[in-house]
Amino acid sequence: MSLRLSTVILPYRRWHEGSREAWQRAEQLGFHTAYTYDHLSWRVPFRDGPWFGAVPTLTAAASVTDRMRLGTLVTSPNFRHPVTLAKELISLDDISGGRITLGIGAGGTGFDATALGQAPWTPRERASRLAEFVPLLDRLLTEESVSFEGDFYSAHEARNIPGCVQRPRLPFAVAATGPRGLRLAARHGQAWVTTGDPKLYENGTSEQSIQAIRGQAEKLADACAEIGRDVAAMDKILLTGFTPDRGRPLESLDAFVDFAGRHRELGFTEIVIHWPIPDTYFAADEKVFEQIAMEASAQLC
Repeated sequence: MSLRLSTVILPYRRWHEGSREAWQRAEQLGFHTAYTYDHLSWRVPFRDGPWFGAVPTLTAAASVTDRMRLGTLVTSPNFRHPVTLAKELISLDDISGGRITLGIGAGGTGFDATALGQAPWTPRERASRLAEFVPLLDRLLTEESVSFEGDFYSAHEARNIPGCVQRPRLPFAVAATGPRGLRLAARHGQAWVTTGDPKLYENGTSEQSIQAIRGQAEKLADACAEIGRDVAAMDKILLTGFTPDRGRPLESLDAFVDFAGRHRELGFTEIVIHWPIPDTYFAADEKVFEQIAMEASAQLC
């Protein structure tokens, strides 16, 4: 099974002060997809510094790249509404020539959770909102006119003509670990995203992480089986940096190939690594990073 390599470029730099060059360099290095986070702001040290919007950033990236896919990893209902998001996605898909993937998840309790003045939602409410958000967004991206009244979201004759360049719509990569999210991924996702088990991040081991992710993948397979879907038809995406391994896979080409190979055995089809950011959690040797980008895929074929 071949394994694709992708990257995440955080939107913390001004476009003309290094951001544009990073997106162009990502395509030159051969990354399959370059994603960005979709937040209003993010954790320290980025909280009190520059942070730009995901959709405008991806629009700009689409204008300076030709082949590489682009996407969010991930968008959430924390500050998004399906009707307005659908319009932006259709526009972005058109501008990019059909190169957009929407990573989507329930969101968390970070700064986005209260930026609009609301109290943080409970995990149950976040899951319930996502369960309504994703099917409605699916309809908005595939139907010319949509009306809907739900518990959380509504649409009244929302028009989305001409629809996506990608048919029937751009792909969803659904981030999920719990049963409700995995069922949602099975029904609506072209891909499934995980960062591993957050409970293991501080004190877990690499082997414990592998076992936890294997369990998540097995539950996804069960969710697919419930609706008669072949789980093998779904892409499985691992966003790195949040397992007990932390940054060790980027210490050398051999370390990354070993890490990626162990996750490929679990059925993953795409590994996503963060673009290096000096003096942060995502610091890494840029030469090693580029070596991994250029050489790892060949070793993992």
